[in-house]
Amino acid sequence: MTLIVSCLVSGTVGTLVLTTLVRAASELGFTRMDLAFLLGTTVSDDRRKAKAIGYVFHFILGVAFALAYGLAFKVLGRSSWWIGGVIGVLHSLFISTVLVSVLLPIVHPRMGTPDTAANEVALIEPPGFLMLNYGRSTFVLNVVAHVVYGAIVGAMVRL
Repeated sequence: MTLIVSCLVSGTVGTLVLTTLVRAASELGFTRMDLAFLLGTTVSDDRRKAKAIGYVFHFILGVAFALAYGLAFKVLGRSSWWIGGVIGVLHSLFISTVLVSVLLPIVHPRMGTPDTAANEVALIEPPGFLMLNYGRSTFVLNVVAHVVYGAIVGAMVRL
């Protein structure tokens, strides 16, 4: 199996597991984060359509990140579950700080901001630093889910 094929397969499996973990945590009340809704509302204000689009976006991003992980493994000259897990920690830190706290609020057209007026209706609350606006355990959940994702990708990628 080539590097690219193993990245595509591992990215699909890893994203499925990550998405399932986050969705289950949300359903069990550990977080108010809804990844699909967060991503999908960037392009649609229809809640049902936004969730469907968001899941597609998330799977595309998951596979793309697996390709990036594969490139990192190639540079390192090896892959393993624990190296993938370490990269997963870095991945989750980037998401929880720079991506959702700085970049996403700038480009997300339906996310509330401190400047949102009382007569405006935002579809989604901003995640905040470490995604703490979605619950105190959201950051820990995000780290765990991305470590699992990285471990799956690292274990499955073949150089």
